[in-house]
Amino acid sequence: MKTDHLRLPQESFELACGAELVVSPRADAPVCSIQVHLRGGHSLDPEGLEGTAFLTGRLCDQGTKEHSEEELAALLESHGGSLYGAANGISASIAGPRWKLLVDTLCEVVARPSYPRAKLDRERERLLDRLRIEDADPRSQASRLFRGLVYGDHWLGRAETGSPESVSRIRRADLVRFHKRNWCGRRTLIACCGDVDPGAVKRAFERGLASWNPGRELPPLEPKFPPLKPRTAAFRARRQQVHIYLGHLGVRRIDPDYPALVVMDHILGTGPGFTSRITRRLRDELGLAYTVQAAIHSSAGVLPGTFTAYIGTSPENTATSVRGFLEEIGRIQDELVEPKELELARSYLTGSFAMGFERASRRAQYLVVARRNGLPEDNLARLLKAFESVTREDVRRVARKHLHPRAACLAAAGPVSKKELAALLRERPASVR
Repeated sequence: MKTDHLRLPQESFELACGAELVVSPRADAPVCSIQVHLRGGHSLDPEGLEGTAFLTGRLCDQGTKEHSEEELAALLESHGGSLYGAANGISASIAGPRWKLLVDTLCEVVARPSYPRAKLDRERERLLDRLRIEDADPRSQASRLFRGLVYGDHWLGRAETGSPESVSRIRRADLVRFHKRNWCGRRTLIACCGDVDPGAVKRAFERGLASWNPGRELPPLEPKFPPLKPRTAAFRARRQQVHIYLGHLGVRRIDPDYPALVVMDHILGTGPGFTSRITRRLRDELGLAYTVQAAIHSSAGVLPGTFTAYIGTSPENTATSVRGFLEEIGRIQDELVEPKELELARSYLTGSFAMGFERASRRAQYLVVARRNGLPEDNLARLLKAFESVTREDVRRVARKHLHPRAACLAAAGPVSKKELAALLRERPASVR
C-alpha cells in the first residue's frame, strides 16, 4: 500500500518568545486549523483551586485588552471561524484564505486575555451546574473512581474541571495569576495546518507574540503511581444500571509495542463488532449491553494512559460482565488469535487510517501529539506499515506483556458494593495470568 499521502509536510520554527511553531502546508485546503498547546495544563492547578487551568483556558476568548467577547466573535464568525479554550490551550479554525485573521486573534487571546469578572461568574456557574450533574451521575462517578484507583494522588487521577468545592473558590485574580505564571512562550507548542506559506505564518506569529513573556520551561518530573495490584471502589446508587470499569496503568505513546497494541485492541475490544471479541461476546451473544469496549492504546500519551474495559449493564449481569472481561483477556494472552481475526483487524486499520487525516483539525492535533511524544516526521507511514506487519505471535506477546488481569482495578457505580467487587476479582478464572 502506498503511504506517501500519509507524510505531513512540515516546517518548524522557534519564535522569539520561545514558543515552538510547526506548520504543515496543504494546497487547496478549505480550512485552516491551529492548535495552541500549553504544557502543564491542570497539573499546575493550585491546591484547593482545582479547575483553575480549565477556566483560564475556557475564558481566554471572553474578552481581551483590545476586544470584548462579542467583538472577537464577530471577527471570526463571519468567516466561519471558531475558537475553543481548555486546560491545555486553544483549538481554532477558519476559512482558509482568512488564516491571518485567525493568527492575529489567537495571539490576542493567548497573550492578552482580560478575564472580565462577569464572564467568569457566568462560566463558573455553568461549570458548577455541570459538576453537580456529574456528581449525581453513576457513570461519571465510576470513571472518576477508576482513575483514582489507577493513578492514586497523581494529577492524572483528577478531573481537569475540578470539583464543586474547588471551583466555587476560584476568583478572577486566580485566573490572572495562573495565566501570568504558566501561559508563556517556552511552554507553548503551536501547530498550524492549511493552505498557508510556513514563512508567512511564522512572521504573523512573531508580530502577534512579540511582547509575550517567554517565561520558563517546565522541568521534567518522573511520575509516581500506585503499584500494580487489585483495588476496588464503588459508588452506591439506586439505579437500574451498573457502570463497570476494569483495568490498570497503561503505556506511553512511544512504547515500541504501540502498533501491535493497536491491533490487539481492535481484536479484543475497540474495533467494530466484527473485529472485537468483547463486543461480540458481551453485547451480541449475551446481550448484556449496547456499549462495551476495552483498550490500552487510545489513552497513551507522554505519560502512561490506562488499560480500560467498560460496560454499562443491568445489576444482575455484573458478575457475568466482569468474568467475561477477565476470560477474554486471558484467552488473548493464552491463545494465538485466528488468522481471520488478525486479517480483519489489520484490514480495518489500514483501510480507515488515512481517512482520519483528511481534516485540517485532525492534522493539527496530530502535529501536537507527534511533537510532544518525539515521533519522527514519517511516523504515520511507519505506523501503517507496522500495522500490516503485526503477527499472531505479536498480539499474544503484547497481551501477555501489557495486560495484567491479576492486578486489575475494578470500579463500579450502581446497586453494587465494594465487597461484591472485591469478591469478583478474587474469583477470576483460572486461565487469567
